Amino acid sequence: MQFYLATSFIFPRPLRLRLLTLCLATTHLPLLGYILWGTATGRIAWAEFIILTLATMAGAAGALIGIGALLDPLHGQVNALNPVEQPERKRWAPTLREMSDIFTRLFHRVRGPAATTREQIDALNIAANEDALTGIPNRRGFLAQLDALPLAGRKGCIAIIDLDHFTQVNEMLGHEEGDRVLVDFATRLSSQTRRVDIIARWAGQAFTIFYQDAIEEEASWSLARIAERMRREPVGTVNGQPITFSVGLCAWRGGPVMTAIGKADEALYRAKNSGRGQIQRAERPAVSLR
Repeated sequence: MQFYLATSFIFPRPLRLRLLTLCLATTHLPLLGYILWGTATGRIAWAEFIILTLATMAGAAGALIGIGALLDPLHGQVNALNPVEQPERKRWAPTLREMSDIFTRLFHRVRGPAATTREQIDALNIAANEDALTGIPNRRGFLAQLDALPLAGRKGCIAIIDLDHFTQVNEMLGHEEGDRVLVDFATRLSSQTRRVDIIARWAGQAFTIFYQDAIEEEASWSLARIAERMRREPVGTVNGQPITFSVGLCAWRGGPVMTAIGKADEALYRAKNSGRGQIQRAERPAVSLR
């Protein structure tokens, strides 16, 4: 179709005239051969020439009528298609030559909805991988980004972070305040980590960070720095105390990622049961964040 549009300037704009031009050009080849032969030999017969010309034109006209009859059902199908809305057409119409024949009309009618469908699919993919509240990746988006990493990049530390006593924020201050705390905490994590690190909202008040190419000590130091700022500039308070968080941390060296996440989750559970506000490493002693 792109070739058809690119070469459309060679022929007249209406389709029927294009077909007539093509028919005349092809059916007149014998007549042209006769003229060349007669000119070269001087034996051209004008009566035969006129008869042959009329017969050739009649054949071309008959071919055009027949082709037009065959195209009538296609015209009906194109007209039955819903016309493309003008705002949608503006996105792609400048890249096409506006032609009046049936093929281009069909191309226009089909390409517009197809482009819209692709945009809708892209938007759905973004929505499926992004947390609507905080704007950072959700669980699915986090796992998808890890899966997209090259083998050399699949090493570092995975941290699962859970805000302490978050249910009290919703119960005492309301869900709107709880949502604000989650948004501010996500912003805090994004501003205090590296660009290569992957941050996501894991579930509810739980977040996760993949510290790429980092050892546990480096990840612990980063999380301690975030905790220190949380005490100085809290994202919220409960009973007059800054909101804190607990962390489960596990090294990941390219094995099954869910295994590492499971160990980090177990470490988080130990941190919660050991007084909160601390980092628990997988099968390692706890590190206090206070």
